Parts: sequence; structure tokens; C-alpha cells
Amino acid sequence: MGIVKISDLMHENLRVAGNALSRSINAQAEHWMRVGMLTEMHPELDYREVCQLLIQAELAGGLDIATAVTSQPGKPRGSATGKH
Repeated sequence: MGIVKISDLMHENLRVAGNALSRSINAQAEHWMRVGMLTEMHPELDYREVCQLLIQAELAGGLDIATAVTSQPGKPRGSATGKH
């Protein structure tokens, strides 16, 4: 564990979002970092699909970057609707 320095404005943004979503400042920051990390690794996924990956990772014991890099996300976007 370490210390991450962030701007006062980002800290305030974390406080506001955390309060609105019933998360601590640290939990909100970690959520945004997880979403951002998965979005960079899987830019083809939308937010809902990224959240599904987060849930799958939690069920598998937590989000690990080595697993996130090698994991193959579920079905390609659009396949759930049956549209081609």
C-alpha cells in the first residue's frame, strides 16, 4: 500500500461522488481507478460491460492486472441484442 498524491480539486470530486454513491473517498478513488484500468485495457467495452468484468473479478478473488490483461471479455458488443 502506498500514498498517492492528488489535487485538491480531485479530492473534492472524490468526496462529492463518494457521498452521493455511499462510498468512502478511498473506495470511490479505487472504483474510478478500476474502471479506468479496465477501460484502457478493453476500449471496446461499455460501462455496463466493464462493471460486469469488475463483478466477475471480485467473484474470482479480486481484480489483478495480470488476469485483466489476459482475460477475454464476454460476447462482443451488440451480440446480446441479436442485431448484426
